[in-house]
Amino acid sequence: MMITKQAVADKIAAYLHHEISLVQLVDWAESAVMDAEFPERDAKTLSSVVARLGVADVRAFGLAWEDCEELLHRIGFSPRVEVVAA
Repeated sequence: MMITKQAVADKIAAYLHHEISLVQLVDWAESAVMDAEFPERDAKTLSSVVARLGVADVRAFGLAWEDCEELLHRIGFSPRVEVVAA
């Protein structure tokens, strides 16, 4: 399975939108580190970002909004917050 910048951004976005849990994000990242391939030109950055997501369930690392923002910036994306009436 090829993991692209868009795929990583989509997973982070799904987590931020509460479409997947932290456990699901970590499971995906751990699987991606073990089994996935990354495009050669982006391999170093993507493997680093995905590896960071893979340890997000460890208390010492966690995954705060700022972490997601920084990871997205590293792969060329920027999060945007939208507040709407409930």
